[in-house]
Amino acid sequence: MSKKLFLIIGALIPFITYAQKKQAYNLQQMLTEKKLTNFARTLSPMDDNDKHGVSCNGLVWLTDVHFSKGTIEVDLRGKDVVQQSFLGIAFHGVDTATYDIIYFRPFNFRSTDPVRKIHAVQYVSQPDYPWEVLRAKFNGVYEKGIDPPPLATEWFHARILVNDNEIKVFVNGSDAPSLTVKKLNNRTNGLIGIWNEGLPGDFANLVITE
Repeated sequence: MSKKLFLIIGALIPFITYAQKKQAYNLQQMLTEKKLTNFARTLSPMDDNDKHGVSCNGLVWLTDVHFSKGTIEVDLRGKDVVQQSFLGIAFHGVDTATYDIIYFRPFNFRSTDPVRKIHAVQYVSQPDYPWEVLRAKFNGVYEKGIDPPPLATEWFHARILVNDNEIKVFVNGSDAPSLTVKKLNNRTNGLIGIWNEGLPGDFANLVITE
């Protein structure tokens, strides 16, 4: 490679990196404008100080929004009720039965039970790899603890990095991932949305970078 070509490529790298598309999604506004495809049992606007989002119980897709790979960031808040608070992000969705999820169990964040504590953040791939199958066949691989753990009832920030074959989850700005896993399917694109089971969970400040 000539020195001139090397310099040209070096000059272009910052522009190539900058070309990533970063999009913020106001979930509350999208609800008002009917830009959410709602399969949830409950879905309503939510305001808490500087957080303006939605509260839901179920699956809600962002209408006409598809995600391939990149970074998903979101603020979440669950409940401190054992086995009643599961919330996260669904992506690479095909329909209401086939999609991947990164989700959290806030009631386990600061549990004194060492087994429960390592069941804080989970990756699943529906319908072939639900949590029961993964825990039975690959115990401790697709779910981990969070260090330092947030309070169960406080807002926390999740950053989910999705690459071609790997997924990493970072919590509250940590440089170290709480969870690093290999993808369990060959899907590279699909629907993206919010997901919750149990008591309604809160979601705000969704940002997607591809």
